Amino acid sequence: MQIKKYLAGTLKEASQQMKEELGDEAVVLSTRIVEGDPRYGNKRMFEITAGIEEDYDKKESSKPKRQSPSVPASSSASGEADFSEELKKLTEKIYAAKGRIQMPAGLEESPKPELKKASRNKPAIKDIELEKELKEIVETLFFREVQKKIIVTIVDQIKKYSGLLPKANMDSYVMSSIASMIPTGTFEIPKTGKSKLIALVGPTGVGKTTCIAKLAIISKILHNLDIGLISVDTYRLGAIDQLKIFSEVSNIDMLVAYTPEELPKLVNSFKKKDVVFIDTAGRSQNNAESLKKTKQFLDAVKPDETFLVLNSTASSKNLQDVMEKYKALEYKSIIFTKLDEAASYGNILNAVASSNAPVKFLTNGQTIPDDIIAADPDFIAKLIYTGKLIK
Repeated sequence: MQIKKYLAGTLKEASQQMKEELGDEAVVLSTRIVEGDPRYGNKRMFEITAGIEEDYDKKESSKPKRQSPSVPASSSASGEADFSEELKKLTEKIYAAKGRIQMPAGLEESPKPELKKASRNKPAIKDIELEKELKEIVETLFFREVQKKIIVTIVDQIKKYSGLLPKANMDSYVMSSIASMIPTGTFEIPKTGKSKLIALVGPTGVGKTTCIAKLAIISKILHNLDIGLISVDTYRLGAIDQLKIFSEVSNIDMLVAYTPEELPKLVNSFKKKDVVFIDTAGRSQNNAESLKKTKQFLDAVKPDETFLVLNSTASSKNLQDVMEKYKALEYKSIIFTKLDEAASYGNILNAVASSNAPVKFLTNGQTIPDDIIAADPDFIAKLIYTGKLIK
């Protein structure tokens, strides 16, 4: 297969260019926003990267491309990129951090390095050195906004095993302690002959619709699943249009339910799909009546799994409040969004340390589907302790 890119002033225009040249057989690999490029007058542009079989109808490529007079010509480029190599890169980007996740068939999982265990043959850290190390650790964790009670737990563990801990292993042990407090889980999507129904819920502005788009593309192009989308977000202006454009670009079927009574029928129409994602309206955790309305939609179809989507830039208190009040919607898993906008990540640990709901994904940008990471406790622990997100 070949890789081609299309650039236009709107996502719809870029999609139209793609379809005019490649037809409906094109597979969308990613979409992204290009801003501040002087070649395009510093205008906001939308780029689609698509894959197509090399023997596609050449006549399609000769069609004139529709362009807005104010938009530069499309950057459609056949390129030499190999489709399977692109998929491999995308898979590694999303799943590389996940040491225990089930990788898509045909792609090997990189071995996960183990932390070096303390040896009795190495000199243990002395009491004076230990106090100095502990002080630095406490200061770092406070700076990362980790709650005091969690810091105390980590420090107590270090003291308990201080006789076996060489100084060189101290940071690794701290991160290992943090990792042990973070529940994570795999995104299991096997083909069973029955649709798996997945709903995303959460407060306004956390990025649920973008998350669904990323999960849908991952499911389609990496796991080779047939996907359906249903939106019940008829409250937010433009929400349906946003998902509709995405569905058209990516060739994924989409339906809209305006009432809870409509939803079972729509789900049934997707019964041959492998996975059906439901996009719900953003609801404030403080508005019990709004949460009740979302629950009516979910109760009408009983999703197999409900993800609670949380904004990583929110305070620990806010996150814990949302998690507590959203228990009414019976979520089973968590997605943290907007890591690229957060100043620190201790709030993630504070939120999930005592939670039974595992973290399954983290998102770190707007590019679909690249900017999503399968959750791994060691990766999250390093993120929290170092405060650095490496994209």
